[in-house]
Amino acid sequence: MTAATPGTDAPTWPPEFTERYRAADYWRGETFGGVLRERAAVHPDRIALVDPAPERRTWTYRELDEQADRLAAGFAARGMSKGDRVVLHLPNIGEFIAVVFALFRIGALPVYALPAHRESEIRHFCSFSGAVAYVIPDQHAGFDHRELATRVAQRTPSLRDVFVVGDPGEHTALSDVPRDPVAMPPGPEPHELAFLQLSGGTTGVPKLIPRTHDDYLYSLRGSDDICGVDAGTRFLVVLPAAHNFPMSSPGWLGTLYAGGTVVLSPSPDPATALALVEQERITMTGLVPPLALLWTEAGPKSGHDLASLELVLVGGAKYSAEAARRLEPALGCRLMQVFGMAEGLVNYTRLDDDFETVVATQGRPISPDDEIRIVDDTGHDVPEGTVGHLLTRGPYTIRGYWRAPDHNVRAFTPDGFFRTGDLVRRTPTGHLVVVGRSKDQINRGGEKVAPEEVENIILAHPSVHDVAVVGVPDAYLGERSLAYVILREGAEQLKPAAIKRFVRDRGVAGYKVPDLVEFVDAFPETGVGKVSKKQLRSAAAATEPQ
Repeated sequence: MTAATPGTDAPTWPPEFTERYRAADYWRGETFGGVLRERAAVHPDRIALVDPAPERRTWTYRELDEQADRLAAGFAARGMSKGDRVVLHLPNIGEFIAVVFALFRIGALPVYALPAHRESEIRHFCSFSGAVAYVIPDQHAGFDHRELATRVAQRTPSLRDVFVVGDPGEHTALSDVPRDPVAMPPGPEPHELAFLQLSGGTTGVPKLIPRTHDDYLYSLRGSDDICGVDAGTRFLVVLPAAHNFPMSSPGWLGTLYAGGTVVLSPSPDPATALALVEQERITMTGLVPPLALLWTEAGPKSGHDLASLELVLVGGAKYSAEAARRLEPALGCRLMQVFGMAEGLVNYTRLDDDFETVVATQGRPISPDDEIRIVDDTGHDVPEGTVGHLLTRGPYTIRGYWRAPDHNVRAFTPDGFFRTGDLVRRTPTGHLVVVGRSKDQINRGGEKVAPEEVENIILAHPSVHDVAVVGVPDAYLGERSLAYVILREGAEQLKPAAIKRFVRDRGVAGYKVPDLVEFVDAFPETGVGKVSKKQLRSAAAATEPQ
């Protein structure tokens, strides 16, 4: 395992790799705060950000840069400093972008939570990261985040501040934080951490993914080059802005890096988003497969002028070739498939790929130095074109999770390859075709569900003896979650809705509630007596659980 940079708790690249990546001009010594400053100096009056809801607000590059400075000064005045962790739990609103860049300026580390996360997840993120602050909206989608924040703060000793966009209640209004940026502390170095992302994980305990300024900015430049992002790009963020995909592929960060315009959609549904495509003359966006299916159906019937839309990227989960074939005719734009992970490696089909390659593969890596191995169960390389486990390392793929030495031994090979958990095959052109997952993790429309986490919740029900959660194919989501439940002897009979309600009431994100529940008397077992989830998945294909 490679050494950790002092103070970061994150394994990093060995010196010989660092030298190679700098010599190849992948790592250019830039920081996110510095990039925004440069763009504001070059084109101060260009619109950087549009937040259309509830009433349209815009920020020029100069205004966004100044707002980041003032927020950074306010955070610093409250004792926040380089390396401090801050959990962000904001929807797609302009304040999200401003806070992120303010934290970049002082070297504090955003920890990106998703809008769907609730108390169980947020409490873990704040506690495990040792967060000093938590940033929330007052209310969003009918949920009062201030009440959640109060409960989390009571159980998290490290948490000093809760900043609220809107009515702060007992907490601090974000609008009260900005101040004149005088006597600011020095910012981060390019090789230092920029932020911490959340892994999908299979155990229900998300790992923190440490990304540096150098490595992540390289992935943005590579994505911009492949996707043709430039100052004229108008990118619509329809997925949660904290997700890796809408952040960097090429996403809102890639668009800002190129000097383009980012438009935040308050909702991904076609009625809202397609109207914004017309109103804001959107040229590019990114969708997960279920959303792409909705847009494909709704686009021709919407009545909206989508002529400005040039490119739609689809990623986050496997996109079937049948669905992919329908997108371009329906929306009148180009399709580009994306397959990547928050830990690093990102693959794109290319604008000059033929149509069959675009609809049938998940693309090629960004970098010439993205090293790919496809291996069998014993770790040996498989013949070209054969399905195997995907391993990778490269200039923007992490060498280890943050503060997770035991897990890193399992997740990375001794020579630094990341075990992605994906099953793939490679075509003669170097494009990858994703076949499935080698882990139990369920990819529900781009949201990752850890079976063990849901199983542990259901096992707490007094009537439940045992449970096994598996993913089953779904034409819309890619996979749905199915909970097979064995009740205790003599326990009252339950309906599927009771199990779903029990999980929901434990305060987890809604996408973790089982889509389907089936009661059984026993589980199939492997030869060594373990529950055979493979057989359970096969059985699910032959039945229609509720």
